[in-house]
Amino acid sequence: MHIASYMTPDDVVADLKANGKKQVLHELARRAAERFSIDENDVFEVLLERERLGTTGFGDGVALPHGKLAGLTGMHMLFARLANGIDYNAVDGRPVDLIFLLLTPEDAGADHLKALAKISRLLRDETVCAKIRGAENAEAVYSALLESEEE
Repeated sequence: MHIASYMTPDDVVADLKANGKKQVLHELARRAAERFSIDENDVFEVLLERERLGTTGFGDGVALPHGKLAGLTGMHMLFARLANGIDYNAVDGRPVDLIFLLLTPEDAGADHLKALAKISRLLRDETVCAKIRGAENAEAVYSALLESEEE
């Protein structure tokens, strides 16, 4: 699985402004609806449902909200770097400023888990996160994600 197969620079938001977790999830749902022609409310609800099971903020300023949606025909990804870190109830209690959204079809099964593992490994690398945080714009963030994946 290669991120470039599921994302373009248009799927990256370099300086998302949000005041809290719910606002971030709303904004990601809105952008996913625009980018992938899916229902914004369905995306928001699946993300909220997943967060109720436990936070997707896995530490070091990173969150990986994800969900499976009926009607999707393939995997979809968005990446957002927040202008300011927010309280996301992350496992380490630190503010989150890097968010990778993953949406998959209901029947994705192992593909969903493989994608989560891949993204998690990528964003657990401090060097990768530093490059992303230092990137000037969405194109540079996208390049940092792909470059890091290839290393």
